[in-house]
Amino acid sequence: MAPLPGGTAGHLRAGSDPSVLPGMVLIADRSNSRLIVVDPQGRIRWQFPRPGDLAPGQTFRLPDDAFFTPDGRHILATQEDRAVISLIDIATHRIVYRYGRPGAPGSGPNRLSNPDDAMMLTDGSILLADIKNCRLLRIAPGTHAPETVFGRTTRWCLHQPPTRWGAPNGAFPMRDGHFLVTEIDGDWVDELSLDGHVSWSAHPPGVAYPSDTNEISPGRYLTADYSSPGQVVIFNRAGTALWRFRGTGADALNHPSLALPLPNGDVIVNDDYNDRVVVIDPATDKVVWQYGITGRPGAAAGSLNNPDGIDLVPPHSLLDTIPPGR
Repeated sequence: MAPLPGGTAGHLRAGSDPSVLPGMVLIADRSNSRLIVVDPQGRIRWQFPRPGDLAPGQTFRLPDDAFFTPDGRHILATQEDRAVISLIDIATHRIVYRYGRPGAPGSGPNRLSNPDDAMMLTDGSILLADIKNCRLLRIAPGTHAPETVFGRTTRWCLHQPPTRWGAPNGAFPMRDGHFLVTEIDGDWVDELSLDGHVSWSAHPPGVAYPSDTNEISPGRYLTADYSSPGQVVIFNRAGTALWRFRGTGADALNHPSLALPLPNGDVIVNDDYNDRVVVIDPATDKVVWQYGITGRPGAAAGSLNNPDGIDLVPPHSLLDTIPPGR
């Protein structure tokens, strides 16, 4: 990705080490209603939407998750509070597909209610959690009705997978071709296959509000605790904590919603209410990289406003690291 016209200077917290990142970072800067790509030095290299990117009458508000597609040519953004997901062509800066109608939640064809963490599978279909409809959906490429519904569509969420789900907030790919589902109600994590089989369920230990649990390696899972003070926890399927980060002082977390593993063993986290994205070194339990000013929302270069989603730019993106669905 080339820099924006004119380029921008780097903006990082003092003491940040750019070498801890393998490449650039995609950030869903929710309350600024934008997506940005930041390089390890803290320079903005790509942004959506720019003036003129949206078609007449089109809006792009409150993106809370964004992931690269398997081909690396598009970004799939989830706009939870707008009840829509948007597929963005990176090169042309255009929205080329949408599922859902912005601002019109529902449960029928082309309707969502608080969608979360939409990801494109290798066959072009889209898998997402539909929180307030208590279900997971798989949508065939380019269509506007679910191909598969995992769970009963209902307004009463309950942990009885795979027939019912307790407000699922994410379904992340695993190395065995299955998906790791996080349920808010009851604090559950489940392994689900695309034929609807649940292999196991566990509680992330000591977590008040599990968010976007994903797999680090077989048998090791990473979850964010969307709370204040927040935490990041690595655990196994028996529900035993293997590592826990509860920062203090300037390193304390405030409603972190997504943590992803980095190739060097560090963990990158969007710390939503602290208006920053950070990298944590589990060996030292220290923040070693930070973009955004802690607790100071803003839209200028170097600032974020309630960032709620992250991914790494290919070839280090989540769907490069763990191909979804095999």
